[in-house]
Amino acid sequence: MTDAADLVLTNGEVHPLTDADETAEAVAVRDGEIVRVGSTYEIDFLADVDTRTIDLDGRVLLPGFIDAHTHMEALGKRLVHADLADATSPDEAISLLAERADELDDGAADREWVLGFGYDESAWDESRYLDRGDLDRVSETRPVVAFREDMHTAGVNGVVLDRLGDRLPPGDVRTENGDPTGILVEDALGPVRPAIAPDRAETRELLVAAQDHATELGVTGVHDMIRNSHAPRVYRDLDSAGALALRVRVNYWSDHLDAAIETGLATNHGSAFVRTGAIKTFTDGSIGARTAKLTEPYDDADPGAVNGEGGDDGTTGQWVVPPAELRDLVERADDADLQVTAHAIGDRAIEEVLAAYAATDDPGGARHRIEHVELPFDGAIDRFADLDAVASVQPNFLKWTDEDGLYDARLGDSRRQRSNPLRELRDAGVRLAFGSDCMPLDPLFGVHHAVNA
Repeated sequence: MTDAADLVLTNGEVHPLTDADETAEAVAVRDGEIVRVGSTYEIDFLADVDTRTIDLDGRVLLPGFIDAHTHMEALGKRLVHADLADATSPDEAISLLAERADELDDGAADREWVLGFGYDESAWDESRYLDRGDLDRVSETRPVVAFREDMHTAGVNGVVLDRLGDRLPPGDVRTENGDPTGILVEDALGPVRPAIAPDRAETRELLVAAQDHATELGVTGVHDMIRNSHAPRVYRDLDSAGALALRVRVNYWSDHLDAAIETGLATNHGSAFVRTGAIKTFTDGSIGARTAKLTEPYDDADPGAVNGEGGDDGTTGQWVVPPAELRDLVERADDADLQVTAHAIGDRAIEEVLAAYAATDDPGGARHRIEHVELPFDGAIDRFADLDAVASVQPNFLKWTDEDGLYDARLGDSRRQRSNPLRELRDAGVRLAFGSDCMPLDPLFGVHHAVNA
C-alpha cells in the first residue's frame, strides 16, 4: 500500500514545466518531496485523515523559482531599514529617510546610522542622485547613507564625509567646484560598507526577513553574492536548525579566494540546502552610474570627466577590477576547481571576461559565468556559445530600456535597442541563468519583461 501524502494540492492548473504544453490538476507531497503529479481524482487516493489538503480552486501552480543572482542581505536591509524603492521623487526619498531617523531617535533600534536602500532616480521627474544637501536635511548629527538600487552609487551626508573623508578614494567621490557632493560610486563605497556592516545577530534578522519575502514570491532557491559578511555562517546555522526554507548557493567574493583555496572549498560542496558556488568578481560598474566599461562614450557623459586608475577617461566608464587582475583571478580560481562568475555589463568588460575564460582549459565544464551581459560587443554572442560559458542575465533590467528611459539617455537609441539581447543569446544556444539582482526580487516581474520587452 502506498504511504499517504503529507500535503496534496488539488483542483489547480499545474505546470510541471517538463514540457511546455503539459498541465495537470493536482500534486502530492511526502517528506518534503513531490511524489505524484496528476489529476485530482488520482491524487485524492494519496490523502488520508492526516493529510493537509489545499483546494487551489483553479489557481495556477508552478515549480519554485531559482533566482540566479541575489543580494539577500541587502534585500533584508531594504525590508528592515528605509525602503526607497517606491519613492517617486527626491523629496519623498528624503521623507522616508527622515521617518527612519525619527524611529531611531525614538529608540526603535540601537543603531546610529540612518540607512536607505533601493532608490531609482531614473523614474523621477527630477532625475538626479541624492546628495549631501538632501541627506543633511535628514540629519546633521547622525550619519546618513542612501544607496541607489544598483548598489554602485550612494549619497551620504556631511557627517559621513567628515568621518570617512580621508579614507574615500578621490577618483570615485563626485565633486562640484572641488567640493565633494556626497555622491559616491564604486570604490568610494568600500569604506562605507564595513562602517554599516551588521553583526551576526543582525545578519540573521536581515536574512530571515529576505527569506520570508522570497518564499512569499515563490522563490525556493537563490545564488547569493556574498562579501565580507556573516551570511555563510548564518545560512549554515539556519540549515542546522531546520529554519532555512531556501536552497542557497553561496558565491564568495574574490576577496575570499585565498581563504577558499586554503580551506579546501570547492564548487558544489555542501549540504542539500547550502552549497559553495562560484568566486564572484567585478570588472566594471553599472550603466545607471555611468561606470559600466564601454568602447564608445556614454551619450550623456561629461566630456571633462576623468576617473579611475591612471586617469582613465570617465566618458567610457571605468574598470573596477582591471583586466590583468581579472585574468590572474580567473586562472587561480579555475586551477582550484572553483567556478568563476564575473560582473560585466559594458562591451569592453564582456570582451575581457570572455578572453580570460578562453584561457582556461574548459570554461563550459567549469560553468564559468558572466553576470548581466547587458551590452555585448559584436561577435560576443557567438563567442559565448563557442566557449559554452553561462550568461547570467536579469530580464528585469529591461525596465530601463524603453524609449526616453534611463538607457536611452545613457547609451543612445542604437545601443539601447541592442542591450540585454536575451532572445539572441538563447537562439545562439548560450546557456542562460535568470536572476533579479534584487532589483526587485520578483520572478514574475522578470518573466514579464523577458516575454514582453
